[in-house]
Amino acid sequence: MKNGDAFDPDCPTRLVLDRIGDKWSVLVVLSLREGPKRFTELRDMIGGVTPKVLTQTLRAMAADGLVTRKVFAEVPPRVEYTLTPLGHSLQEPIQAITDWAEQYVQDVMAAREVGDGRA
Repeated sequence: MKNGDAFDPDCPTRLVLDRIGDKWSVLVVLSLREGPKRFTELRDMIGGVTPKVLTQTLRAMAADGLVTRKVFAEVPPRVEYTLTPLGHSLQEPIQAITDWAEQYVQDVMAAREVGDGRA
C-alpha cells in the first residue's frame, strides 16, 4: 500500500489529520491510555465536552478504527470504550504534542496578549 501525501488536497491523509488533530479525539486517546472507560467516566475526565459531541467523537473514532465499543448484557446496559492497537499507536505522538502544549502554553498566551497574531 502506498503512503499518503498530506500536501495532496485529494489524499485521504487529510481526513486522518482531521481526526487526530481534533481536540476531543486527542483527549479521548489520552483518557483511554490506561484502559477501558465508560461514557460517563470519559465525559468527566475530559470535562467541557457535551454528551452529543463526545458521542459523535467516539462514533467517528470507532469508524476510523481507533476505539472499540463493548456493550455488556447487564441491566442497565454497560458500555465501555477501549483503544484499539491503532489507537494505542497514537499515544506517543499525542503525548508529545500535549507535553509541548503544556510547556509552552504561557508563551502562546503571552504572544496573544501582545498582538492579534498578525505576521
